[in-house]
Amino acid sequence: MALKSTVYKAELQVSDMDRHYYQSHMLTLALHPSETEERMMIRLLAFALNASDDLMFGRGLSTEEDAALWRKDLTDHIQLWIDVGLPDDKRIKKASHRSDEVLIYCYGERTAPIWWEQNRRKIQTFNNVRVCYISPDTCEGLVSLCERTMQLHCNIMDGDISLGNDRNSVTVQLEQW
Repeated sequence: MALKSTVYKAELQVSDMDRHYYQSHMLTLALHPSETEERMMIRLLAFALNASDDLMFGRGLSTEEDAALWRKDLTDHIQLWIDVGLPDDKRIKKASHRSDEVLIYCYGERTAPIWWEQNRRKIQTFNNVRVCYISPDTCEGLVSLCERTMQLHCNIMDGDISLGNDRNSVTVQLEQW
């Protein structure tokens, strides 16, 4: 018998003064049995940082053809492909050819720098791929916000990012690689 995903609900209010985007989103996130809360919360953060009315979550870890998140136009053309974690170079190449823009949010204090050193040259050959490293402190803070039902707010101004609820707030530290 296969294990089922755990469902999380999030009401996310995004105030992105850098993009002039102000919107509330009701999100349902499925935590795959092989996924950690850390990865799920990074998916949520990626949504907040790139929020739009047509940004949506992919079908999950079990579907390799999908991004973690993506934005498509009305013709089903992929405008933005977002991956979370440490994708292999074949997946990055495929994403870069299928979409206009690729964002990778990587994390892992020990594993991400090694992954970057192994893949940097290949990734830099693609003009439409950007990699952001999420600091361990940010990851720890995101997990502290995780609840089955969440009411979160994300504020972005002059590149400064905070994500929080009514009790706690996390200053997001992203490093462009």
